[in-house]
Amino acid sequence: MAHNYPEAYHPDVVLKSPEFKVLDPGVVPLRDPSKNLAAAYAPGANLYLIEKPVPQAREGEVVVHVKATGICGSDCHFWKHGRIGDSMVVRDVCGAGHESSGEIHEVGPGVTGLKKGDRVAIEAGVPCGQCEFCRVGRYNACPDVVFFSTPPYHGTLTRYHLHPAAWVHPIPETISFEEGALLEPLCVALAGIERADLRLGDPLLICGAGPIGLVSLLAAHAAGATPIVITDIAQSRLDFAKKLVPGVKTVLVERGVEPKDVAAKVKAAAGLPTGLKLALECTGVESSVQTACYAGRFGSTVFIIGAGKDFQTLPLMHLSTNEIDVKLQYRYANQYPKAIRLVEAGLIDLKPLVTHRFTLENAVDAFETAVDVTRGAIKCQIHD
Repeated sequence: MAHNYPEAYHPDVVLKSPEFKVLDPGVVPLRDPSKNLAAAYAPGANLYLIEKPVPQAREGEVVVHVKATGICGSDCHFWKHGRIGDSMVVRDVCGAGHESSGEIHEVGPGVTGLKKGDRVAIEAGVPCGQCEFCRVGRYNACPDVVFFSTPPYHGTLTRYHLHPAAWVHPIPETISFEEGALLEPLCVALAGIERADLRLGDPLLICGAGPIGLVSLLAAHAAGATPIVITDIAQSRLDFAKKLVPGVKTVLVERGVEPKDVAAKVKAAAGLPTGLKLALECTGVESSVQTACYAGRFGSTVFIIGAGKDFQTLPLMHLSTNEIDVKLQYRYANQYPKAIRLVEAGLIDLKPLVTHRFTLENAVDAFETAVDVTRGAIKCQIHD
């Protein structure tokens, strides 16, 4: 590996530190700014608060006092299922979180352009900077990338986080820490819209009104897609989408209804019997991916953002006879500066997405809320 910083958060190092300990799961700790609390998943679908060492900035690094962190679906998936693809939770604990913003707490030697107190968003995926993919700007494909919160590396859901200075992005005073943390899912949506080649006036289907689907809705609306149809199995989330973008068309997906029939409802809602030009599939659910395939017109694109099962069945002959392209996405690259500009200019308003807020000491409650559909959470954030 070309870089040398990851060992500071590698479980093999953290677990051996005399400062590391797993806190009593039945007790909410008192706030103590000197303690570096973090939330961590563990094998067996366990989630703990832990204390770990307060890091010190080395050459080219900064320590960020993390002020806001959003809970992502992938965090919940690692917690509940212990793996995503080939990434597995196999250590005793591995810290969660990768949607974070905060302020600079300490600046290491050789760092210029940043100082203590600066407000920043953290880009959680840090590539080596030297491989072929990094050289051509597609650093999300770097084989040596360290993506904080993806095992074995600890995440950013902690009080004090050590990070390479080159991979934090200054944010203006007009962008809150809440919005700064939401820049990460916005980057996912922007990368999908860019790679899907969404154009002004394109009719669009968004499958799934969860956080990624909703932020994709905001971004696609700003990009001029019309009409936009969004689907979900929960009417409450469709209602939320309507509040975000009043002109969006909604289709409730009822359990047991065939994907072809759902696709017919999508076409009817859009007023386009021949189908839509583009689908952004934000769930990864097999039936939803199939709906996206059937809702497209000849020559359309199905762009899959959601993470689903390793193996799925697709209607290949339908895709073939209609020349429908299927494209997929792996994280993002080069999106943070664009995301910051869009939010700063007021073209995308992320503020309504945060529906539930928790303190760092109550991070476990935040996760339990995020996975409980009856609580109506869109985005749970943890603040410190």
